[in-house]
Amino acid sequence: MSLVLAFADEAALATALAAALGVPLALIDEHRFPDSESRLRLPPLLPHHVILLRGLQQPNDKLATLWLAAAGARELGAGRLTLVAPYLAYMRQDMAFAPGEVVSQRHLGALLATQFDRVITVDPHLHRVATLDDVLPGRSGLALSAAALLGAHVVRQVPGALLLAPDEEAGQWVRAAAAANGLEYAVCHKRRRGDHDVAVALPDHDVAGRAVVILDDVASTGRTLMAAARGALAAGAASVDVAVTHALFIGDAWAQVRASGVRQVWSSNCVPHPSNAVDVVPLIAAVLRDGPATAQRQR
Repeated sequence: MSLVLAFADEAALATALAAALGVPLALIDEHRFPDSESRLRLPPLLPHHVILLRGLQQPNDKLATLWLAAAGARELGAGRLTLVAPYLAYMRQDMAFAPGEVVSQRHLGALLATQFDRVITVDPHLHRVATLDDVLPGRSGLALSAAALLGAHVVRQVPGALLLAPDEEAGQWVRAAAAANGLEYAVCHKRRRGDHDVAVALPDHDVAGRAVVILDDVASTGRTLMAAARGALAAGAASVDVAVTHALFIGDAWAQVRASGVRQVWSSNCVPHPSNAVDVVPLIAAVLRDGPATAQRQR
């Protein structure tokens, strides 16, 4: 017997996942002390397989309690622990770009591998490693992709749209979404000058009169999306919409993206946000229920 275990702030996604799997759900009781330490209470008797759901947006606030929950689950009977992290943080820093930089991907992966037998995530920011297995020494990792689901939503909303990757890194997701749904696509070139300062050059592709949908794995500050949207509109695009897997939208980023001329923003429910329009629960439930043969590993 399995059990889905989750924190209260992710109760909606956890409830849907437990229902899709046909297993019980338990929510972790967390008390936050005035000094920000947490006291956790889990069910006193846990089954052999526990599926711990925890998205790692705002990771610095969550990693300590994730670690405590996993260790506590082991003490209370869990013999096999699976982490479902729809958003997996600290994946972009996969090498040292300057002397002394800490390679966070390597060390977070090593940390997770000490507690979890398997980690399942959606569209992690992997570029110089082949699979999520490579991030988790001695453990199993599975990176699912919402790209095809986002592409299918685009087809329903804007038939015949041109998918646009705002930079080369997003090209992998745009190509997958286009191939799965018979859409045309193009890839922009981005030059980043800082966290909030980017320049995006449109590809050599005529967007005049076209309905354009910018597709990416994550929207954080929104600056890349805004630059691509403004460029497409300046080049004569009839409309610009945005589809992303992870809607982080830090601060007023969502409002700023909408103000840049973007008509609609659609995201998956990996990260709770008002723009959620694509459900990843069936995707995650399929691999938990039937195994990794039902999923395609992503670079």
